[in-house]
Amino acid sequence: MDQQLPPPNQLNIEITEEVAEGTYANLAIITHSHAEFVIDFVNVMPGTPKSKVKSRIIFTPQHAKRFMKALTENVLRYESANGLIKDLEEVQLPMNFGGPTAQA
Repeated sequence: MDQQLPPPNQLNIEITEEVAEGTYANLAIITHSHAEFVIDFVNVMPGTPKSKVKSRIIFTPQHAKRFMKALTENVLRYESANGLIKDLEEVQLPMNFGGPTAQA
């Protein structure tokens, strides 16, 4: 049997089905120390007084900077293909956009 080996600089990445489904987040809280950047991803629902962190990613400062650069490049590519992404401050959402207003 002739088995093909990947080229020496190719990275083989696997993803489980659960991780591939993804986790929705509409808020990111970023903190840092001299040694790391911590990004907590949260799903905040309107009318809910408490939200839980859905995922936490910890970067070295060097990886945080590389991530910022990669995200910036991808946003620019997206906007060149699909148009400008409006900032949330530009989009006026009603306070009850997620459903009926909560009552006590």
